[in-house]
Amino acid sequence: MPKLRPLALAAMLALGLGACAQQAAEAPGDAPTAPAAVTEGTWTLDPAASKLTYVSIKAGEIAETSRFDRLSGRVAPDGTASLAIDLASLDTGVALRDERMREMFFDVAANPTATVTATLDPKAFAGLAVGQALTRPLKASVTVKGVTAEVETEVLVTRVTDDRVTVVPTAPVIVSTDMFELTDELGELRAAAQLPSITPAVPVSFILAFNRG
Repeated sequence: MPKLRPLALAAMLALGLGACAQQAAEAPGDAPTAPAAVTEGTWTLDPAASKLTYVSIKAGEIAETSRFDRLSGRVAPDGTASLAIDLASLDTGVALRDERMREMFFDVAANPTATVTATLDPKAFAGLAVGQALTRPLKASVTVKGVTAEVETEVLVTRVTDDRVTVVPTAPVIVSTDMFELTDELGELRAAAQLPSITPAVPVSFILAFNRG
C-alpha cells in the first residue's frame, strides 16, 4: 500500500470528520423543538421583577410616588388571571404616612389584601412568539375593602423567553377613591395630615413579570 503524504492524509481526515458532523446534525433525536405556545401551562407572577406604583397629589401641587412591595398572581391555561396585593406592604416613603394609610385608609387588619381578576382570551395570545409583543384591551375587576369596581385599560404583552412574559399598561390606569367608597377615609387622612387637599384620583402603573410553571 503506497504511503500517503501528510497533506493527503490531513485532507482525508477532514472529509471524514465533516461527514460525521453532518450525520450527527441530521440525527432525528437532535432536531430542535419549537417552544411551547404561550397559552400552554400556568403562568406564575415573579414578585421580585414586578412593580405596582401610584402617584398621589397633595395640597394641589405636590406629587408623591408610592408602591406596594408584595404581589402574587397567576394566569391559568383557560385565561383566568388573578393578582393579589398585600396592602400592608405599602411604602409611601414616610413611616407615619404608611401607618395612617394602613390603619385609617385601608384598615389592613380587617382587609389585608386587594385583588384584581380578569378573564383573558387565550386565542388572542396563541401566536405570540419569543421576542414579539402585542397590545390588547383589558377589563379587570378590582376589589378593595369588599367593594368591587371595573377598570378598563390596554396592556402591552411581551414574550421575553420561551417561559417568561411581561405585562405593562400602555398608559397609567386612573383609580379614584369614590370607585371603592373610600372618600370618607381620604377625608380622615387629609385632616390627620393637616392638608388643604388630597386629590381623590391617582394614576396607577405596573410591571408584571410571569414565568411558566
